[in-house]
Amino acid sequence: TSVLLLLPSMSKDLSELMKEATKEVHEQAENTLFMKNFQKGQLSLHEFKLVTASLYFIYSALEEEIEHNKDNPVYAPVYFPVELHRKAALEEDLEYFYGSNWREEIPCPEATQKYVERLHYVGKNHPELLVAHAYTRYLGDLSGGQVLKKIAQKALQLPSTGEGLAFFTFDGVSNATKFKQLYRSRMNALEMDLATKKRVLEEAKKAFLLNIQVFEALQELVSMGQENGHPVQPKAELRTRNVNKSYEHGPAPGKESERTNRRHTDMMPISPLVRWILALSFLATTVAVGLFAM
Repeated sequence: TSVLLLLPSMSKDLSELMKEATKEVHEQAENTLFMKNFQKGQLSLHEFKLVTASLYFIYSALEEEIEHNKDNPVYAPVYFPVELHRKAALEEDLEYFYGSNWREEIPCPEATQKYVERLHYVGKNHPELLVAHAYTRYLGDLSGGQVLKKIAQKALQLPSTGEGLAFFTFDGVSNATKFKQLYRSRMNALEMDLATKKRVLEEAKKAFLLNIQVFEALQELVSMGQENGHPVQPKAELRTRNVNKSYEHGPAPGKESERTNRRHTDMMPISPLVRWILALSFLATTVAVGLFAM
């Protein structure tokens, strides 16, 4: 319905139409339980790892189709691989969190797979719609990425050198505001008729809905206490302090490997009751830490 309301003003730039058409569904995405908890600082490292894994599958599919269509005039003007592509950065983050065998460890929920399948379908059959997915993901990452990076770094006590946060780091973009202006101008210059514009706007809305479904699936995984289809055993989450190197959530890992010591293991909140019990048992030997937010 929002697209129909926009028909009288289809002469507007595509970027403006996209923003208007997706306003409602954008707000829905921000108000999912998963994202609200993220924004309030109530996500665990386990949840952060889950969303990073899903993003890897999504960006792998998106960028595979972008590469296939990089010379196609329906996408070529907004082809910015050096500045925007995230697959390599996500691979770096996943190796940090899961280790060298991360490809065998990361889960791909059904909702994420559905998103991936849509991206491949669009890339192969309707490449003119790729811009809707690129706009939704990349400009969103650029808009909030730096804030999210700082929150994640502080809340999860990730290294100040940036390990685990490569996804949020756009080394190829020196000025996010100016780059977004360039990107929008290139997007607005794409040649498309009225019917195609309408389809692009509908696809942008679909992209947000797919993101919402991913968030809901991740929240369900977390509430079930599962990762990759198997129950997750609660582990002590190692957080190294620069000063006293004390362990925030339990005893030192003892004879764990040096590799494991360097990486964060996740503490999965199975249920409010278990969280409460763990909190009581650790209270005497731990100090309060900042919450994780997105």
